[in-house]
Amino acid sequence: MSTDSASASELLAVRAAELYYEENKTQDEIGAILRVTRWKVGRLLAQARERGIIRIEIVHPRARRLALERELTARYGLKDAIVVPAPVEDAELQARVAEAAADYLVSVRPVPRLLGVSWGRTLHQVAEALPMGWSTGVNVVQINGGVSLSKRPGTAASTAVMIAQKASGQATLLPSPAILERLETKKAIEGDRTVGGVVQMARGAAAYLYSAGVADTTSVHVDSGYLTPADIDDLVARGAVGDVIGRYITAEGTIADPELDARTLGLSLEELRGAATSILVIGGESKHPIARAIVAHSLCSVLVTDEHTARALLDEEGAGTPDHHDVPSGGDAS
Repeated sequence: MSTDSASASELLAVRAAELYYEENKTQDEIGAILRVTRWKVGRLLAQARERGIIRIEIVHPRARRLALERELTARYGLKDAIVVPAPVEDAELQARVAEAAADYLVSVRPVPRLLGVSWGRTLHQVAEALPMGWSTGVNVVQINGGVSLSKRPGTAASTAVMIAQKASGQATLLPSPAILERLETKKAIEGDRTVGGVVQMARGAAAYLYSAGVADTTSVHVDSGYLTPADIDDLVARGAVGDVIGRYITAEGTIADPELDARTLGLSLEELRGAATSILVIGGESKHPIARAIVAHSLCSVLVTDEHTARALLDEEGAGTPDHHDVPSGGDAS
């Protein structure tokens, strides 16, 4: 095809797109205006999309970025991925990701009759976003300790209770701090019949729902009194990029501080990695490193996130090669 012919064809495609998308003409009407067949109009519109002449964007806050979802599942071997558009205002991002996670829970099949949940700000937003009656007969169990050591009221218990109540189910709480000061204390609490029974119940959950935190002073572990800013500095020096179900990991997916991890109560990384359905809810630029560590080292099977985080995970230079094999925890994390 000559340059002139190609240019004329492109201009015809532009005109067909204008008539179809801006003036709401039917393909028959466009054919009459442009003096071409209805079949030719269809080809011109397809050509306009293929060449990037037109771009269709769904702007509803609960829309999904399907192409990114497909790339993520293929790259990391995920069971599912839910990617939502990033809002103009950063303050809205967490709420949008939490709504997407709530929507996913409503639609997931089979319904997880026993759902294991972690706690934190993001998970509490998910609980708030879930509609009343999102399911029926779903019981909830905490998968890591969440009793706050600070005077500020915690949200661990209320998160689990809210998710369960909205599904006409019961919540079973883990009556223990997330991190104990002494290993002996942790072992004693873990050996308690009540606490041990809850952990055992958590291991039998059909699905897990959790978020992740960054390794800085904004962590809920600092806010709740488990760790001090100096503790966080030490963790960062050891390579920690954040925590998942209370366990601080490096970019390689290994435990940053085995001694601290041994004092952490709840499910281990191996139990999380071996779960049939493990749903990570995460968003925001500050969480890109911990999101990459979790996804690349098979610590989730379902990812709910925003498009910027999704693109960061797909970035060739930063994402690295996903590791679908067991990664040593660096200590006894159970």
